[in-house]
Amino acid sequence: MTKDQKNEVIELLKEKFSQYNNFYVTNTESLTVEQIGTLRRACFNKNVEMKVAKNTLIKKALEAIDAEKYAGVYESLNNVTALMFSENPKEPAVIISSFRKEGKKEKPELKAAFINGEIYSGDKNLDTLTKIKTREELIGDVIALLQAPIQRVVAALQNQENKADAPAEAEAAAPAAEAAAPEAPEAPAAE
Repeated sequence: MTKDQKNEVIELLKEKFSQYNNFYVTNTESLTVEQIGTLRRACFNKNVEMKVAKNTLIKKALEAIDAEKYAGVYESLNNVTALMFSENPKEPAVIISSFRKEGKKEKPELKAAFINGEIYSGDKNLDTLTKIKTREELIGDVIALLQAPIQRVVAALQNQENKADAPAEAEAAAPAAEAAAPEAPEAPAAE
C-alpha cells in the first residue's frame, strides 16, 4: 500500500469516525470469506456500516480527530479488525450476538465499543450493549411515564361516571321488576 493510499484510507476513516457517535471494534480473524459476507449482509440490512482496515491506520485516524477522546480504544487495535459504524448504539451488538448464535462461534469478538463518548472494552460487555436503549426508546419511555397519570385520571373519571349512571339504571329497573313479580296472597292477621 502506497503512502497516498494509506492517507486516503485514513481520511475515509476520519470521516466515518466524525459522522458516527457509535462504533464497534471487532475481531473477525477466524471467520471464513463466506461468514464475512454473511456478516456484511446482516450489517447492510440493519444500516450498519462495516469497514476492515489496518490497526495502525485506524489509530492514526482516531489520533488525528482527538487523541485523548479515543485513547481507551487503542489497546483493542490488534489482530484482524473490523469496524462497525451505526447511528443506533445497540444494533452492532445485536448483529454480533445473533451471528454468533446462528454460527455457534465465538467470533466476531467485541474488542471495544465507543458509544456516545463512553468506551466499553472487551467481549464481556456484549450482552450489556444489546440492552442499551436507543434515543427513540428512551423518548417512548418518557412519554409513557408522562401519560400514565393522565390515563389513571381519565379512567377514574370514567369509573365515577359509570357509578353515577348505575343507580339511575337500577331505579328504573326496580319498578319494572316489581310489576313483573306475581302478587303473593296476604297472610291472615294473627289475633
